[in-house]
Amino acid sequence: MRVYFDHNATTPLDPAVVEAMIRVLRSENSDYGNPSSIHQFGQRAKGILDEARTAVADLIRAEMSEVVFTSGGTESDNFAIRGVADALESSGRRHLIASSIEHEAVLTTFKALARRGWTTTLLPVDSTGIVSPEALEVALTDTTALVTVMHANNEIGTIQPIAELARIAHARGALFHTDAVQSVGKISVDVRALGADLLSLSAHKFNGPKGAGALWIKRGTRVSAILTGGKHERNRRAGTENVPAIAGLGVAAALASRKLPSEASRLAELRDRLETEVLARVANTAVNGARDARVPNTTNISFEGVEAESLLIALDLEGIAVSTGSACSSGTLEPSHVLRAMGFPVHRTQNSIRLSFGAGNTNEQVDYLLEKLPKVVDKLRALTGARR
Repeated sequence: MRVYFDHNATTPLDPAVVEAMIRVLRSENSDYGNPSSIHQFGQRAKGILDEARTAVADLIRAEMSEVVFTSGGTESDNFAIRGVADALESSGRRHLIASSIEHEAVLTTFKALARRGWTTTLLPVDSTGIVSPEALEVALTDTTALVTVMHANNEIGTIQPIAELARIAHARGALFHTDAVQSVGKISVDVRALGADLLSLSAHKFNGPKGAGALWIKRGTRVSAILTGGKHERNRRAGTENVPAIAGLGVAAALASRKLPSEASRLAELRDRLETEVLARVANTAVNGARDARVPNTTNISFEGVEAESLLIALDLEGIAVSTGSACSSGTLEPSHVLRAMGFPVHRTQNSIRLSFGAGNTNEQVDYLLEKLPKVVDKLRALTGARR
């Protein structure tokens, strides 16, 4: 049996998404025109974009005209941060704030802007991975241009109090962006209720294609384009749109809208059963992060005395795919910056794995994992002489 518990890294395409993309790719359907062309071929392609834009807007309860298509979460995060920085630089607001557990797309962009002379602040989190609103109030200044805090963390699944954080940022005149790549499609997301000005999402996190995403920009928000050229996406993102991928994004968004909240409840039951059984069957284990305020598909568990990379490889040999954290940080031996920020000792940051559930996961697959995991952990602990 091969089992995939790494849906926070990426998800398989839904068959309806594949069908939609193939339909656009087949030239006999006359959907291959450039969406910016005024002839019928171009207008057919534009119609596909409009349909997808509407589906994405409906998923996050936004207006269609506020959705800008991108290549995915990383571009959307860059667009939000760099776009606001460029738009507000001349105003004297040259301070940026983020949480210390953001995705590398945010943290690396902050470092790049710091080299340009921007002041940056990273907010601490508590032991459950939550940002304190009080910490944001202290960090804000009259020169703060943007605050960016992810809606749900990719490693531990923790959901942040975005509405309260956005309200505090706005009170000091700062804009607010949230990276919602790990929440859109998994839980209900309402951009108005969140109170954000910008929100990033990515198709491949909810059974859509890689290479397609969106940035929601609240009407009236000052953001400069970071890709310049033609007048695509209402002058906000130059470059001919990837129509097949965007068509897939639109179908994935529509499917996610229909499946919520039943699918979220199903995944939460699988996740909770797995956690309960692992903690009962495997000694010296602990769940990292908040147990309540988190997306329903994610758990992060530490195994004392077991190197996470060794556990990942051993489980893979049993046909079970898990992760040690962000797929964008794989290949490094550095401890998780998320778990470090939560105040855990080094050994705990290096013995934790993430399991993230998705549409294809079943109770039978959880049973298979529960059968193999204790044996694998015992074997690895025996090899290192660690306590059981």
